[in-house]
Amino acid sequence: MFKKRQIGKTKLHVTELGFGAATFGNLYREMPEEAASESVDKAMELGLNQFDTAPYYGFGLSERRVGDALRNYNQEDYILSTKVGRILEPCAKAEDKYGFCSPMPFEPKYDYSYDGIMRSFEHSLQRLGLSKIDILYMHDIGSVTHGDDHDRLFKIAMEGGYKAMDELRSQGLVSAIGLGVNEYQVCEQAMDHGHFDCFLLAGRYTLLEQQSLKSFLPRCLKENSSIVLGGPYNSGILATGVRREGVVPHYNYEPASESIINIVAKIEDVCQEFNVPLPAAALQFPLAHPAVVSVIPGLSSANRVETTVEQMKFDIPTDFWTALQNAGLLYPGVPVPVMT
Repeated sequence: MFKKRQIGKTKLHVTELGFGAATFGNLYREMPEEAASESVDKAMELGLNQFDTAPYYGFGLSERRVGDALRNYNQEDYILSTKVGRILEPCAKAEDKYGFCSPMPFEPKYDYSYDGIMRSFEHSLQRLGLSKIDILYMHDIGSVTHGDDHDRLFKIAMEGGYKAMDELRSQGLVSAIGLGVNEYQVCEQAMDHGHFDCFLLAGRYTLLEQQSLKSFLPRCLKENSSIVLGGPYNSGILATGVRREGVVPHYNYEPASESIINIVAKIEDVCQEFNVPLPAAALQFPLAHPAVVSVIPGLSSANRVETTVEQMKFDIPTDFWTALQNAGLLYPGVPVPVMT
């Protein structure tokens, strides 16, 4: 069984390893229908209690599959999160599927308004076929995502969207609210406008990059906002490494640059020296920071769940982390796991 950590000051306690269900939306490849339920069953069997999905993942397909799988369990046995910020509009001929091989005939449209958030929440409950959502994240707000339109959308999100999410929280319809983003800077920006219980931050506090340690993570500790760390492999490069023949290392959803490949190669050298699997180090590293309550990699099969659990439980010697620090591969003063 996994240890559980508290989300902010809420009554929610999540396992240190969670389940990311973007793969349930047929991300990059089709996923057999039975694989979804089998992977959730295996996760529950092995003690995971946190499941994350979103309307965007397969344009409703992931939410439907997650709901079908979790409906077999008592609601007290799992923590479910989904996201708001997009409305799925019927569109039978939608061609650009954004990487999802989904048959769902919908097109996602950004809507961070008060009404848009409320509609999205209600639609998610219907797609899930469940009576509760524990954590609600505002999805993909940020300047990297929206470019020149960020200021306009952010204003709508904070004035309207946050108000809706705060109302859902105060009415007990959700237990926690936050942002689900790839940019820690927008999380800090949002913290100036309201209180968020948690942030699902993808890829911005990992074995490969720790810039968020400078100001964002300390502020999370100060304001009792927890970090759920998504994308612990930085889009794959910390899972595959850079030396597998025929595998193109990916970082931030695209082929990695030479500079990133060189850094990961040095990390792999240390892994080889201490016989530590790179994915195990990537999964365990973020949890050493007290603001981080869990890591949630994407899981696509029962076998993948089992392998990931094994990596989370792999005993990594303290000297391994010291070697990374001495090689200048970790940010100065960064917390590292301690072998017990």
